Amino acid sequence: MSTGRGALRTLAHPLRSRLLAELRVHGEATATQLAAALETHTGATSYHLRRLAEVGLVEDTGTGAGRRRVWRAAPTPDRSVVMATTEDEPLDEDDAQAVDWLALDYLAHFGDRAQAWLRERQEWEGTWQEVCGLEDHTVQVTAEQATAMRAELLEVLERYRRVGQGNPQARRVVVYTCALPVDRRLR
Repeated sequence: MSTGRGALRTLAHPLRSRLLAELRVHGEATATQLAAALETHTGATSYHLRRLAEVGLVEDTGTGAGRRRVWRAAPTPDRSVVMATTEDEPLDEDDAQAVDWLALDYLAHFGDRAQAWLRERQEWEGTWQEVCGLEDHTVQVTAEQATAMRAELLEVLERYRRVGQGNPQARRVVVYTCALPVDRRLR
């Protein structure tokens, strides 16, 4: 997967962001299926899938041809790969705006998913209703401890990503993590 600035700028587009999210959540699909799911045109969907493929965010599965070509999200451990910048040089104005747009889009997408769960949760078994949903946990940590905590959480998520594969009782769930400072910064 590309984590360069090209990927960052390419993804900072409403339809591209949604295409990647749709493939990550629901799996492989054709441009036609994605267009129907996102209520857009197949031509636009195909164009934007090719742009995402150019920077390594999605890939052609090699099955199907033309409009029946099947796409998938490129393997990546988490969405923060695109959001984070690890390069030593500072972001230019366009890159900084792309990062801000992606963060706001990510929050909007989370809000949409959370609202959908609240509307549909009664249709799920009681056990699922108990374990899914919104919660928050306040902890007091240093920056180094927050780094370690994040790494541990990612390890747990990766382990469960593997153990659920192939289990017919397993259901796909998305786990959002968002560590936000509570205390106002002392000056």
